[in-house]
Amino acid sequence: MSIGLDEDHAALSDAVRGFVSRHAASERVRAGLERWVAGAAPDYWQAIVEQGLTSLHLPEDLGGAGAGAVALAVVVEESARGLLPGPLLPSVLTSSVLARYGDDSLRKRLLPVLAAGTTGATALAANGVTATPGPDGTYRVAGTTLPVLGAPGAAILLLGATTPDGDEIWFTAEPGGGVEATAGAPVDHTRAVGTVTLTDVTVGPEQVLHVHAAQIRAVAAVLFAAEAVGLARWCVTTGIDYAKIREQFGRPIGSFQAIKHKCARLFIDVETMSASAWDAARALEQDDEQLAIAAAGAAVACLPRATEIGLETITLLGGIGYTWEHDAHFYWRRAMVLENLLGPIDDWEHLTGELVQHTARDFSIDLSHADDTFRARIAGVLAEVAALPADGPARRQRLADEGLVVPHYPKPYGLAATPVEQLVIQQEYERSGVTQPRLIIGDWALPTILAHGTQEQKDYFVPPTLRGDLQWCQLFSEPGAGSDLAALSTRAVKTDGGWLLTGQKVWNTGTREADYGICLARTDPAAPKHKGISYFLVDMAAPGLDIRPLREANGGYLFNEVFLDDVFVPDRHLVGEVNGGWALARTTLGNERVSISGMQHIPTQLLDLAASGELASAPHDTTREIGAMFATAHALAAMALRTTQRTLSGLRPGAESSVSKAASGLLVTQIGQRSMRWFGAKAALADGPAGERVDRYLSVPTQLIGGGTMEIQLNVIAERILGLPRG
Repeated sequence: MSIGLDEDHAALSDAVRGFVSRHAASERVRAGLERWVAGAAPDYWQAIVEQGLTSLHLPEDLGGAGAGAVALAVVVEESARGLLPGPLLPSVLTSSVLARYGDDSLRKRLLPVLAAGTTGATALAANGVTATPGPDGTYRVAGTTLPVLGAPGAAILLLGATTPDGDEIWFTAEPGGGVEATAGAPVDHTRAVGTVTLTDVTVGPEQVLHVHAAQIRAVAAVLFAAEAVGLARWCVTTGIDYAKIREQFGRPIGSFQAIKHKCARLFIDVETMSASAWDAARALEQDDEQLAIAAAGAAVACLPRATEIGLETITLLGGIGYTWEHDAHFYWRRAMVLENLLGPIDDWEHLTGELVQHTARDFSIDLSHADDTFRARIAGVLAEVAALPADGPARRQRLADEGLVVPHYPKPYGLAATPVEQLVIQQEYERSGVTQPRLIIGDWALPTILAHGTQEQKDYFVPPTLRGDLQWCQLFSEPGAGSDLAALSTRAVKTDGGWLLTGQKVWNTGTREADYGICLARTDPAAPKHKGISYFLVDMAAPGLDIRPLREANGGYLFNEVFLDDVFVPDRHLVGEVNGGWALARTTLGNERVSISGMQHIPTQLLDLAASGELASAPHDTTREIGAMFATAHALAAMALRTTQRTLSGLRPGAESSVSKAASGLLVTQIGQRSMRWFGAKAALADGPAGERVDRYLSVPTQLIGGGTMEIQLNVIAERILGLPRG
């Protein structure tokens, strides 16, 4: 997946990729290395302009196409993926800042010429340059800037300076007349970076831009993050492709689990980066508060990881990857320059940590186009439900009768709600204050019954579950069949009127409270392990069932083990065909349920913890770590939002579900570790706030193991999504 979300973005991505591959092949890029670092534009710069790559994001009345910030991010991503040399990024950064913060006069004077191909460069700090106020709003400016991307060769410069009072001014300038750009020694050999020296230059009020360095840096962070995604995606794709064909010990190295897991983790990283960069790009069309928090998070999530992925790709490629002749080091170098120009990254983490204390990132979806009649009807029903006693069964009964427990279920059990209607219902639940019921394991059981069960099974099990009268547990995992579920050995033997189940199940939640369990058992021991399995609905009060609580490392009793000794299950509680249970176990209507579930990853409780005064860690360090964790959490929320929007557009979900599960597991681990360590010696005791964080850390394994261990998830991503060979 790229940063782009819809079919228009996909077409744009393809077009830019094709253009770059035609014009900026590796040998052509290498042939111009000395020219690029001196600030020369490629000889096909006019073709870049004619393709609209310098103007598509700008307003139509100022020479642009009005395509928006996400479209620009797609262009930046794809140009980086092809290692397009020259001044495209600094030029579109300059026009983006002017478009957002310039006054009408400045915009009308400069944006059309930038759209038409005049090159630009923008400083990211005012350090090194001073501005002395003069008469009539003028300034006398002198000094030398920090390194500026694209300054050598740029025709329009956007620079900052500090006044004697400590204020900043930002202004446009052109080379000449005391303004001189000097190219520096290159780290990135495909673009110019240099300083600008100003010698007693007069800056008039018509040149001044009313903007702060933080605002400019936020815009830069958005575009740098998009470029970081393009660089990282090339690296990851190149490494994975190599792992498929490079052989060692007579096998492709991609068949080795260590390489599989490395490739899967790299893929998780680049997909997380893509979501974060997309979120930052859409924030370019929102207010400054939202832009600040999204841009800071993208800087944290994307810039350092692109540099790290460059190194990891070279080590994945081995010796060939570390030669000058291979292109990998050019991508690595460009990633380093992006990170260092905007860095240090610790400052961005700290900024994110400060921002999240008073600003919540907005991940809502605009549903103003939804059917007002439908919304009004749902709001009316929920208002009536809210008036019912909160502690009685009447609320749940009414919600079930109205089809509002699981609205996407078919009628009469649900409303057969469309994706948009589901989101409307979710919004109305939130507005009404009524909590939407959760079925927990019932969310796994009912889809299978609805898809494969008899009408008798549907009528018997679905309505009472929706009303809350029937609770479920899952009897799948066994001591010898956890992640490898198809290796289960619990057997089901045919008897008069039903089946006798014998075996052991483990890691079962809610078993002691459940009325029924969904159970997989082997009905044909001679069949291959994925066949010969059937799907049963087991009465948890049936004779022969022995439920034993399991005490976990945290001291709790969430899980149980269940022993079945000739437990009778009637034929009417066999779902689907005999020996067809494996396909049923994988059945779910989850892709039909639409919600914005990513918010669950955002660790808002850490903010209260940091403000509690209980911590041993220094506040600055705590704030920085909160920023790092929120950056990942926001990326996961953006990933969930992307999935929702793709569904609303009628597009198929991508790899987000697999990526999100693995990435959220890593985030949960980080949150558990770091928040416990903040307490220092207090966390040596299991009471108080510190003891609570210890308990949460002790509970992390349930989230890393449940539904398949992290290692199995990495194998699934490597083999099923990336196409790496099985070992």
